[in-house]
Amino acid sequence: MIDDIKKDAETRMSRSIEALGHNFNKIRTGRAHPSLLDGITVNYYGSDTPLSQAANVSVLDARTLSISAWDRSLVPEIEKAIMKSDLGLNPSTTGELIRIPMPMLTEETRKGFIKTARGEAEQARVSIRNIRRDAISELKNLQKEKEISEDEERKGGDEVQKITDKFIAKVDAALADKEKDLMEI
Repeated sequence: MIDDIKKDAETRMSRSIEALGHNFNKIRTGRAHPSLLDGITVNYYGSDTPLSQAANVSVLDARTLSISAWDRSLVPEIEKAIMKSDLGLNPSTTGELIRIPMPMLTEETRKGFIKTARGEAEQARVSIRNIRRDAISELKNLQKEKEISEDEERKGGDEVQKITDKFIAKVDAALADKEKDLMEI
């Protein structure tokens, strides 16, 4: 029972780390990366479709993304979706190919992106702590129902705390990497 609670907590915490990674990918650095456009959806025949399912996104060079739509009629829709996104990108179209140059980051925008990254990291930490709280609450309920002893509850709580510390350290490491990434170039 205690092992199930720990495994569930660990699984949920690893999902929080994955979500943090996706959120960090949306924060652009000065380099072009296809995952930067993951959150963009395009109106494709009346339904919102992720850009990756409507076009091929690739890197032309370190500072330029290229998008080739699978359906030529989608090119204006893709352009609109990129302009509406809060990424601050200005696509330029040449026929069927959309090029997106990555603008240079100023010191001010870098600091803004770092602040955003820290906010995302704090959200991940809060999520992990909430998962810890839930797991410890489950352990206490098991102890109240006399399914486990006080010692087992305390030991389980300590193990959940160790798991929590491990995942908080992963969040801190990911944040440090992202800050380093943002300050380069």
